[in-house]
Formats: sequence, structure tokens, C-alpha cells
Amino acid sequence: MRITVLTVADCPNAQPALEQVTAALGGREAEVELVEVADEAEAARLGMCGSPTVLIDGIDPFAQPGAVPSLSCRLYRDADGTVSGVPDEAALHRALAGSATPRQDAGISDCCTPKPPEALDVVGRAGRGRRAPAERGLRAVHQQILRHFAATGTAPDARTLQSVAAEAGRSATEVLADLADEDFLTLDKSGNIRAAYPFSATPTRHKVRLEGGVEVWSMCAIDALGVPAMLGQDVEISSTDPVTGDPITVTSTDGTMRWEPASAVVFVGQRPGGGPAASVCCDALNFFTHADNARTWTSLHPDVPGRVVDQPDAEGIGRQTFGPLLAP
Repeated sequence: MRITVLTVADCPNAQPALEQVTAALGGREAEVELVEVADEAEAARLGMCGSPTVLIDGIDPFAQPGAVPSLSCRLYRDADGTVSGVPDEAALHRALAGSATPRQDAGISDCCTPKPPEALDVVGRAGRGRRAPAERGLRAVHQQILRHFAATGTAPDARTLQSVAAEAGRSATEVLADLADEDFLTLDKSGNIRAAYPFSATPTRHKVRLEGGVEVWSMCAIDALGVPAMLGQDVEISSTDPVTGDPITVTSTDGTMRWEPASAVVFVGQRPGGGPAASVCCDALNFFTHADNARTWTSLHPDVPGRVVDQPDAEGIGRQTFGPLLAP
């Protein structure tokens, strides 16, 4: 387990956060580090939403949907409603144990305004995130799949993944089945990879052009927006408005995104009934040229609850969901 405390220089809550982490670990073995973040670009790259931010294996368990990376002070609300500059020990213990998803009020600050949880839930396995666990070879194989997509624009087959799976004493077929069961990817009837969020092995509405010219399909708008942070490279996203068919382009350069048209938004929705994200929400997370078009779409699909999110909100959800996936 790797725990990272992200902080700014001279943050008075940096050391208390480290002490809370140590107390919550209760003697459990873990790699704990304090990282001082220098600027907004580094905060965005590392996923720091205020100082201090605690990452567990690259994931912020107290993050709020749509949180925007920032160097400002971060506040946490304890179970009794008290606001402090560090997460309380009980909340950290739950996060370390993985026994409960974070409370909706776990982290609040001027940079991380609490928002309805559904946006993160529909793309992040009910708030559990898209980063596969390290055990059973899941993370190693999952990361190899994502890197193969990024390098070739296509999904790898089981033979390509066998050597990585073998390091965990397993077959690639076994690991792929586990990853599918836990909704890190989807398989077709033949056991081939159909999608590994954020990538799709078949054409979708959302195309992402990577550095070097590789083009890959993305499962949804939020997935596409998460690709730059995940890969750490510039990309160009091309999509269309489901109502009008008009083109929408998002160009990410050095972590800054430029949207065309400037009025574009994203609708984040989820079909009721449960199931993998590919079935219940990927076709309900789309770019629209204008919020009015998104509302038109929702009126035509009353069975899909959700909300319209603005550009910074959508970028933050994508970055938070997919940014940590390739971290060691």
C-alpha cells in the first residue's frame, strides 16, 4: 500500500495529516510519503484538491465529484460535523480498510465544493474508482491493456497479456474474467476485450487522437476527458452532439483544455437497474454543443436520470476518475 500526502509549502496541516495516517494504519505496513506541490499544473497532474490531500494507492478517498485541483487550503468534516484541516482517524481507517465508500461530506473547501455524487458514481464503480487493485495480477494486467490501447489504438488479446498475468501465477484468461466481473473492462462472448474504460475496441461517438497520431475510441465523454491525465500527454477529442449531429472538439495542451464550441457541456446520466458502466451509463454521458441541447436529449430520454455539468466540472470528473490508473 502506498499513501501519499500532497501539500503546499508551509502547510500547517501537513504534519498533522501524516500523524493521522500513521495512527489510522495502526502498525500496518505501508509506504508513506509527503509530496510538496509547487504549482497548479502539478496539482492537476497529481490530483491534489487542496492542501493536504491524502492519496491511497493514487486514489483520493475523500474526493468530491467534480472537484477541481487546487493549491488552496482543504477542509474535512468529521463524523460529528466538526470541520478540521485533516481527515479524522476513523474516516482514514475506513478508507484504508476499504470497508465503506467515502461520505458525501468527507472533504469540503473553497476549491472542492460538494456536488451531487451521481457524476462520479456512474463512471467510478459507485465511488470505488477505476484503478484496479494490485492483488491477483489485476492492476498489472489492466495497466498493460491500457498501455496497449494507447500505443496501438486496439485491444490486446490474451496471449499478449499472458506474460504479465504469469508473474502473478495466473493465466491471462483468469485475470481478464476477474477484471470483467469487477467492471474494469468488458468482454465479448469469445472472451475478447470489448472495452477497458476509458477505451473502446469498437467505434463510438468519441474519438481521441493521441500524441504521435494514434487514434482510439473512448467509451463516453467523461472517459475521453480523462485520457490526457491518465496518459500525461496532449490529445484531441472529437465527438458529436447526439441531438443535432454538430461536431464538438476538445483539445488538451499541457493540461489545459480548449472546447469548441465554447458553449459545449456534458450530460452525466445513468440508466436505472444496475450493471456494468458500459450498459447503464456509457451511452448517457455525452458532449452537447449547448446546455439547451442536453436538456432536449433528457426530455427525449426521461428514463435516464442525470445532470448537465459544465466544462470545468466535466474535466475534473474525468481527471479524478482516470488520472491515477497508470500510476505504479
